[in-house]
Amino acid sequence: MAYKNLEACIRDLEATQQLIRVEVPVNANLELAEIHRRVNQAKGPALFFTNITQCKFPVATNIYGTNSRVEYLFRDIIATFEKLSRLRADPSALMSTPAMALSVIPRLYRTWPSYDRWNQDILRQQCKVSELPQIKSWPDDGGSFITLPQVISFPPNSQKLSEANIGMYRIQMSGNDYHSDQELGLHYQIHRGIGIHHQAYNATDQEFKISIAVGGPPSHALASIFPLPEGMSEVLFTGLLGNRSYHYCRNDGYFIPTDVDFCITGIVRKNQLKKEGPFGDHLGYYSLMHDFPVLEIKRVFHKKNAIWHATVVGRPPQEDSAFGHIIHLLTRQLAAQEFPGVKSIHAVDEAGVHPLLLAIGSERYMPFRERKPEEILTQAFHILGKGQTSLSKYLLIAADGFDELPQINNTSDFFSYILERIDWKNDLHFITKTTIDTLDYSGEGLNAGSKLIWACNRNPLRNLQSEYQLPPISEISKVKLVQNGILALQIDPFKADHEEQFKIAKLCERLEKCDLSGFPLLILTDDAAFCAQNFSNFLWTTFTRSNPSTDIYGIKPFVHQKHWGCEGSLIIDARKKPHHAPELITDPAVDKKVDDLM
Repeated sequence: MAYKNLEACIRDLEATQQLIRVEVPVNANLELAEIHRRVNQAKGPALFFTNITQCKFPVATNIYGTNSRVEYLFRDIIATFEKLSRLRADPSALMSTPAMALSVIPRLYRTWPSYDRWNQDILRQQCKVSELPQIKSWPDDGGSFITLPQVISFPPNSQKLSEANIGMYRIQMSGNDYHSDQELGLHYQIHRGIGIHHQAYNATDQEFKISIAVGGPPSHALASIFPLPEGMSEVLFTGLLGNRSYHYCRNDGYFIPTDVDFCITGIVRKNQLKKEGPFGDHLGYYSLMHDFPVLEIKRVFHKKNAIWHATVVGRPPQEDSAFGHIIHLLTRQLAAQEFPGVKSIHAVDEAGVHPLLLAIGSERYMPFRERKPEEILTQAFHILGKGQTSLSKYLLIAADGFDELPQINNTSDFFSYILERIDWKNDLHFITKTTIDTLDYSGEGLNAGSKLIWACNRNPLRNLQSEYQLPPISEISKVKLVQNGILALQIDPFKADHEEQFKIAKLCERLEKCDLSGFPLLILTDDAAFCAQNFSNFLWTTFTRSNPSTDIYGIKPFVHQKHWGCEGSLIIDARKKPHHAPELITDPAVDKKVDDLM
């Protein structure tokens, strides 16, 4: 269904009993976010808050909240994407399959961007940023934030739609040193198109004008986070996702989408930064305060009866997990085209997305020789060298075509498959002193850390076990089974690097004397019971709290020709470190108030 705007989407969800109205007064400061989290965790409906205290605008959240609902919202486009994927892989199919051409070409024409000369309702009303819903999601957030912004920029000397960048970069509306109604904080991470535009403007004397849209059809927000191929127009893609033209106009040199509910225009100040954050982010920790660009606000436009579209992020799964689901659904045919030889990839939501990526590749170099990782290594380096997948910290890649691989989104079984076969002496490949995700504080500094490839192409080497017998070891206070082959070992809290390396080396020596042949992976943790409670806890603890180059150890480790390996079990230190960001914790007083409300 082609939704004209956010209001049409809300009407449809309400008519199909997928949305409820919240008409009691709700405070945008923490209360709204806590209600949202509880409904989202229960896989509940979309929410339409009609009575936000001290605010005239209603708020819609949890629109994408479940996999089934996000599939419903984009039900018309899923089949079209499969056809487009086939055409991208084999353009000749357009001629050889006339029926496909007849179904695809009209859709492409219908979704072409359209300059809106007459319908410019959004330009007729204005307000101040302080009049917008001031949503604060976590107690230690630095202020209120726009959580579903569509930030639109162009390079210098260009207004070509093909060169526009639309990205979702969080916007701080209040707090810190920002002047109310005059400035916004603009947080963008590495591998984001706006950074290229920003750098280009800094080399000119031109003003860097951007627009920040909020609301509109559900396709607008999704398109702004979609990992598009190089050269793909994000404006055109938004129309394709929404099954209708992307309507826009221009005002005072600014690009204004006319189907959205709000549009903030402003100038990014050159060579001026201000402290942005903290912000409770989608890894489940606070993104700390750092210097980021400042936007000088010019105008805040809004349509009549505008609806503020927002979400709440935190430890996954959250509403944005449904984004990952629909992106995977729409792009599953494209992995082999983007990365030749790669059959499928899966960014693991429970681990925070970028910390852990699974992949299935092809091994065709020497089919007559004994199995070992060869071609999948070239595929792994390609994955880590391109686009959003280059932000991955741990990459686990297995070769297809030899034995039955589990489904890549069955993370637990995929780990078992890898752990039965991987050779820790040969199959680990570190990349050190490199960039990682901005939100990942496990590394050496902002954007700085390491990566690790587990490359698996072998016949089974071991049987994974569930029963263990460890003698008393003074450093270990508790042992818990995560799943067959994986143990969580609780040890004392982390203190200082030089002390910990010595202590863990001693622990490894003691573990050498134990029979751990059926447990190839050991996790050092502050809380073994929590880590082993479920596989989601294991993924989150292990891969958000470890930096491969500093936190990987092993039983009988060695370095040979600059290659690190170990003869026994691999050990990952997944304890909290002093430089890590704090976990997200709710406010007890707000919790109680929401208890009474719900």
